[in-house]
Amino acid sequence: MSTQSPSAHDHRPGRGVEALRSFLLKWSLVLALVVAWELGAMAGESPFFPRLSEILSTAVEVYFSGPASQLFLADTVFDDVLPSLGRVFGSWAVAVVLGVALGTALGRSQRALDYTGPLLSFMRAVPPPALIPVFLVLFGIDNTMKVVTIVFGSIWPVILNTVDGVRSVNPLQQETARSFRTPRRYWVTMVVLPAAMPKIFAGMRLSLSLALILMVISEMVGVTNGIGFQLIFAQQSFEFHVMWVWIVLLGVLGYGLNALLLAVERRVLSWQPTRGTADAKTKEA
Repeated sequence: MSTQSPSAHDHRPGRGVEALRSFLLKWSLVLALVVAWELGAMAGESPFFPRLSEILSTAVEVYFSGPASQLFLADTVFDDVLPSLGRVFGSWAVAVVLGVALGTALGRSQRALDYTGPLLSFMRAVPPPALIPVFLVLFGIDNTMKVVTIVFGSIWPVILNTVDGVRSVNPLQQETARSFRTPRRYWVTMVVLPAAMPKIFAGMRLSLSLALILMVISEMVGVTNGIGFQLIFAQQSFEFHVMWVWIVLLGVLGYGLNALLLAVERRVLSWQPTRGTADAKTKEA
Protein backbone atom coordinates (compact mmCIF):
# COMPACT_ATOMS: atom_id res chain seq x y z
CA MET A 1 0.00 0.00 0.00
CA SER A 2 1.46 3.35 -1.03
CA THR A 3 1.98 5.90 1.72
CA GLN A 4 2.68 8.80 -0.63
CA SER A 5 0.33 11.70 -0.17
CA PRO A 6 -1.87 12.56 -3.18
CA SER A 7 -0.93 16.19 -2.75
CA ALA A 8 2.68 15.39 -3.66
CA HIS A 9 1.67 15.35 -7.34
CA ASP A 10 -1.08 17.95 -7.13
CA HIS A 11 1.29 20.80 -6.37
CA ARG A 12 3.68 20.22 -9.25
CA PRO A 13 1.62 22.13 -11.84
CA GLY A 14 1.19 24.92 -9.31
CA ARG A 15 4.93 25.12 -8.84
CA GLY A 16 5.42 25.40 -12.60
CA VAL A 17 2.90 28.23 -12.80
CA GLU A 18 4.54 30.02 -9.88
CA ALA A 19 7.98 29.64 -11.48
CA LEU A 20 6.66 31.03 -14.77
CA ARG A 21 4.99 33.95 -13.02
CA SER A 22 8.18 34.69 -11.08
CA PHE A 23 10.18 34.64 -14.32
CA LEU A 24 7.75 36.98 -16.06
CA LEU A 25 7.69 39.40 -13.14
CA LYS A 26 11.48 39.42 -12.99
CA TRP A 27 11.88 40.29 -16.66
CA SER A 28 8.78 42.42 -17.17
CA LEU A 29 10.61 45.60 -16.13
CA VAL A 30 13.47 44.83 -18.51
CA LEU A 31 11.01 44.23 -21.34
CA ALA A 32 9.19 47.46 -20.52
CA LEU A 33 12.47 49.40 -20.61
CA VAL A 34 13.39 47.83 -23.95
CA VAL A 35 10.04 48.81 -25.47
CA ALA A 36 10.26 52.32 -24.00
CA TRP A 37 13.79 52.76 -25.38
CA GLU A 38 12.74 51.59 -28.86
CA LEU A 39 9.69 53.85 -28.97
CA GLY A 40 11.54 56.82 -27.49
CA ALA A 41 14.41 56.46 -29.96
CA MET A 42 11.97 56.25 -32.87
CA ALA A 43 10.18 59.39 -31.70
CA GLY A 44 13.29 61.41 -30.86
CA GLU A 45 15.51 60.32 -33.78
CA SER A 46 18.62 61.39 -31.87
CA PRO A 47 21.98 60.14 -33.20
CA PHE A 48 23.19 59.80 -29.63
CA PHE A 49 20.45 57.31 -28.66
CA PRO A 50 19.84 54.87 -31.52
CA ARG A 51 17.10 52.28 -31.49
CA LEU A 52 17.88 48.98 -29.82
CA SER A 53 17.08 47.15 -33.04
CA GLU A 54 19.80 49.18 -34.76
CA ILE A 55 22.20 48.46 -31.90
CA LEU A 56 21.54 44.73 -32.19
CA SER A 57 22.07 44.72 -35.95
CA THR A 58 25.33 46.62 -35.47
CA ALA A 59 26.38 44.15 -32.77
CA VAL A 60 25.93 41.25 -35.19
CA GLU A 61 28.14 43.06 -37.68
CA VAL A 62 30.79 43.94 -35.09
CA TYR A 63 31.02 40.56 -33.36
CA PHE A 64 29.81 37.93 -35.85
CA SER A 65 31.13 39.01 -39.25
CA GLY A 66 34.16 36.73 -39.28
CA PRO A 67 34.92 33.72 -41.48
CA ALA A 68 33.70 30.22 -40.79
CA SER A 69 37.23 29.21 -39.73
CA GLN A 70 36.80 31.57 -36.74
CA LEU A 71 33.30 30.30 -35.96
CA PHE A 72 32.01 33.50 -37.61
CA LEU A 73 33.56 35.57 -34.81
CA ALA A 74 35.02 38.88 -35.97
CA ASP A 75 38.63 39.84 -35.37
CA THR A 76 37.60 42.31 -32.68
CA VAL A 77 36.46 39.41 -30.48
CA PHE A 78 40.01 38.03 -30.45
CA ASP A 79 41.81 41.38 -30.49
CA ASP A 80 39.68 43.27 -27.95
CA VAL A 81 37.07 41.21 -26.09
CA LEU A 82 39.18 38.21 -25.10
CA PRO A 83 42.20 40.29 -23.95
CA SER A 84 39.88 42.41 -21.81
CA LEU A 85 38.32 39.32 -20.25
CA GLY A 86 41.79 37.96 -19.58
CA ARG A 87 42.74 41.15 -17.75
CA VAL A 88 39.54 41.04 -15.70
CA PHE A 89 39.83 37.40 -14.64
CA GLY A 90 43.59 37.51 -14.05
CA SER A 91 43.50 40.70 -11.98
CA TRP A 92 40.40 39.60 -10.08
CA ALA A 93 42.02 36.26 -9.21
CA VAL A 94 45.07 38.09 -7.83
CA ALA A 95 42.80 40.42 -5.83
CA VAL A 96 40.85 37.48 -4.38
CA VAL A 97 43.95 35.52 -3.35
CA LEU A 98 45.67 38.53 -1.78
CA GLY A 99 42.45 39.82 -0.24
CA VAL A 100 41.55 36.52 1.42
CA ALA A 101 45.11 36.07 2.72
CA LEU A 102 45.34 39.60 4.15
CA GLY A 103 41.79 39.55 5.45
CA THR A 104 42.34 36.26 7.25
CA ALA A 105 45.54 37.52 8.86
CA LEU A 106 43.94 40.79 9.97
CA GLY A 107 40.75 39.12 11.13
CA ARG A 108 42.63 36.76 13.41
CA SER A 109 44.82 39.49 14.96
CA GLN A 110 43.16 42.46 16.63
CA ARG A 111 46.55 44.12 17.16
CA ALA A 112 47.43 43.91 13.47
CA LEU A 113 44.02 45.31 12.59
CA ASP A 114 44.49 48.22 14.99
CA TYR A 115 47.90 49.07 13.51
CA THR A 116 46.94 48.78 9.85
CA GLY A 117 43.32 49.99 10.06
CA PRO A 118 44.02 53.71 9.46
CA LEU A 119 46.36 52.98 6.56
CA LEU A 120 43.88 50.61 4.93
CA SER A 121 41.06 53.12 5.36
CA PHE A 122 43.17 55.82 3.70
CA MET A 123 44.18 53.62 0.77
CA ARG A 124 40.63 52.37 0.29
CA ALA A 125 39.38 55.97 0.07
CA VAL A 126 41.71 56.82 -2.83
CA PRO A 127 39.83 56.46 -6.16
CA PRO A 128 41.76 53.98 -8.34
CA PRO A 129 41.31 56.09 -11.53
CA ALA A 130 43.15 58.93 -9.78
CA LEU A 131 46.21 56.68 -9.48
CA ILE A 132 46.37 55.75 -13.16
CA PRO A 133 48.88 58.57 -13.92
CA VAL A 134 51.06 57.28 -11.08
CA PHE A 135 50.81 53.69 -12.32
CA LEU A 136 51.65 54.87 -15.85
CA VAL A 137 54.88 56.40 -14.59
CA LEU A 138 55.77 53.36 -12.49
CA PHE A 139 54.75 50.52 -14.81
CA GLY A 140 54.42 52.03 -18.29
CA ILE A 141 51.50 51.44 -20.64
CA ASP A 142 51.66 47.66 -20.85
CA ASN A 143 49.41 45.14 -19.11
CA THR A 144 51.16 45.62 -15.77
CA MET A 145 49.59 49.05 -15.35
CA LYS A 146 46.13 47.69 -16.07
CA VAL A 147 46.54 44.72 -13.73
CA VAL A 148 47.80 46.91 -10.88
CA THR A 149 44.91 49.36 -11.36
CA ILE A 150 42.30 46.61 -11.33
CA VAL A 151 43.85 44.78 -8.37
CA PHE A 152 44.19 47.96 -6.32
CA GLY A 153 40.56 48.91 -6.81
CA SER A 154 38.96 45.48 -6.49
CA ILE A 155 40.87 44.05 -3.53
CA TRP A 156 39.17 46.08 -0.79
CA PRO A 157 35.75 44.36 -0.76
CA VAL A 158 37.51 41.01 -0.45
CA ILE A 159 39.73 42.18 2.42
CA LEU A 160 36.93 43.82 4.39
CA ASN A 161 34.45 40.97 3.95
CA THR A 162 37.08 38.39 4.82
CA VAL A 163 37.98 40.28 8.00
CA ASP A 164 34.31 40.48 8.93
CA GLY A 165 33.76 36.82 8.17
CA VAL A 166 36.80 35.63 10.12
CA ARG A 167 35.88 37.73 13.14
CA SER A 168 32.33 36.37 13.14
CA VAL A 169 33.39 32.74 13.65
CA ASN A 170 31.38 31.11 16.44
CA PRO A 171 33.28 31.52 19.77
CA LEU A 172 32.24 28.00 20.73
CA GLN A 173 34.16 26.67 17.74
CA GLN A 174 37.22 28.62 18.83
CA GLU A 175 37.07 27.27 22.36
CA THR A 176 36.58 23.73 21.07
CA ALA A 177 39.63 24.06 18.82
CA ARG A 178 41.74 25.36 21.70
CA SER A 179 40.64 22.59 24.02
CA PHE A 180 41.58 19.96 21.44
CA ARG A 181 44.80 21.85 20.58
CA THR A 182 43.92 21.91 16.91
CA PRO A 183 46.90 22.88 14.70
CA ARG A 184 46.66 26.44 13.44
CA ARG A 185 46.84 25.47 9.78
CA TYR A 186 43.98 22.98 10.15
CA TRP A 187 41.97 25.46 12.20
CA VAL A 188 42.23 28.18 9.53
CA THR A 189 41.58 26.01 6.48
CA MET A 190 38.93 23.70 7.93
CA VAL A 191 37.06 25.94 10.38
CA VAL A 192 37.71 29.67 9.90
CA LEU A 193 37.59 29.95 6.11
CA PRO A 194 34.52 27.69 5.63
CA ALA A 195 32.65 29.70 8.26
CA ALA A 196 33.66 32.96 6.57
CA MET A 197 32.88 31.82 3.01
CA PRO A 198 29.41 33.47 2.71
CA LYS A 199 30.87 36.90 3.43
CA ILE A 200 33.94 36.18 1.31
CA PHE A 201 31.72 35.35 -1.65
CA ALA A 202 29.79 38.58 -1.12
CA GLY A 203 33.07 40.47 -1.31
CA MET A 204 34.10 38.51 -4.39
CA ARG A 205 30.91 39.49 -6.24
CA LEU A 206 31.42 43.16 -5.51
CA SER A 207 35.10 42.85 -6.38
CA LEU A 208 34.27 41.30 -9.76
CA SER A 209 31.96 44.20 -10.62
CA LEU A 210 34.68 46.69 -9.71
CA ALA A 211 37.24 44.73 -11.74
CA LEU A 212 35.04 45.00 -14.83
CA ILE A 213 34.61 48.76 -14.36
CA LEU A 214 38.31 49.36 -13.75
CA MET A 215 39.22 47.25 -16.77
CA VAL A 216 37.27 49.66 -18.97
CA ILE A 217 38.82 52.73 -17.33
CA SER A 218 42.39 51.41 -17.51
CA GLU A 219 41.97 50.55 -21.21
CA MET A 220 41.00 54.11 -22.07
CA VAL A 221 44.54 55.36 -21.43
CA GLY A 222 47.60 54.59 -23.53
CA VAL A 223 46.41 51.34 -25.14
CA THR A 224 45.44 50.22 -28.63
CA ASN A 225 43.12 47.30 -27.86
CA GLY A 226 40.45 46.23 -25.42
CA ILE A 227 36.82 47.03 -24.77
CA GLY A 228 37.64 50.34 -23.12
CA PHE A 229 39.79 51.42 -26.07
CA GLN A 230 37.11 50.50 -28.61
CA LEU A 231 34.46 52.29 -26.56
CA ILE A 232 36.34 55.59 -26.38
CA PHE A 233 37.49 55.24 -30.01
CA ALA A 234 33.90 54.85 -31.21
CA GLN A 235 32.83 57.86 -29.16
CA GLN A 236 35.63 60.04 -30.54
CA SER A 237 34.83 58.85 -34.08
CA PHE A 238 31.13 59.76 -33.63
CA GLU A 239 30.16 56.13 -34.30
CA PHE A 240 27.45 56.11 -31.66
CA HIS A 241 25.88 52.85 -32.83
CA VAL A 242 29.20 51.08 -32.26
CA MET A 243 29.67 52.89 -28.94
CA TRP A 244 26.34 51.55 -27.69
CA VAL A 245 27.27 48.07 -28.91
CA TRP A 246 30.24 48.07 -26.53
CA ILE A 247 28.16 49.51 -23.70
CA VAL A 248 25.54 46.78 -24.12
CA LEU A 249 28.31 44.16 -24.18
CA LEU A 250 29.61 45.45 -20.84
CA GLY A 251 26.13 45.18 -19.35
CA VAL A 252 25.75 41.62 -20.61
CA LEU A 253 29.18 40.68 -19.27
CA GLY A 254 28.44 42.20 -15.87
CA TYR A 255 25.13 40.37 -15.56
CA GLY A 256 26.53 37.09 -16.85
CA LEU A 257 29.61 37.08 -14.62
CA ASN A 258 27.54 37.90 -11.55
CA ALA A 259 25.05 35.12 -12.36
CA LEU A 260 27.91 32.66 -12.90
CA LEU A 261 29.53 33.56 -9.58
CA LEU A 262 26.17 33.24 -7.80
CA ALA A 263 25.77 29.74 -9.26
CA VAL A 264 29.25 28.81 -8.04
CA GLU A 265 28.44 30.24 -4.61
CA ARG A 266 25.25 28.17 -4.33
CA ARG A 267 27.18 25.08 -5.33
CA VAL A 268 30.09 25.65 -2.95
CA LEU A 269 27.92 26.69 0.01
CA SER A 270 25.18 24.10 -0.49
CA TRP A 271 26.36 22.32 2.67
CA GLN A 272 25.29 25.23 4.87
CA PRO A 273 21.84 24.74 6.45
CA THR A 274 20.78 28.34 5.87
CA ARG A 275 21.95 28.25 2.27
CA GLY A 276 20.15 24.99 1.61
CA THR A 277 16.94 26.33 3.10
CA ALA A 278 17.18 29.52 1.06
CA ASP A 279 17.78 27.59 -2.17
CA ALA A 280 14.82 25.33 -1.44
CA LYS A 281 12.57 28.34 -0.94
CA THR A 282 13.87 29.87 -4.16
CA LYS A 283 13.05 26.72 -6.11
CA GLU A 284 9.56 26.59 -4.61
CA ALA A 285 9.01 30.21 -5.61
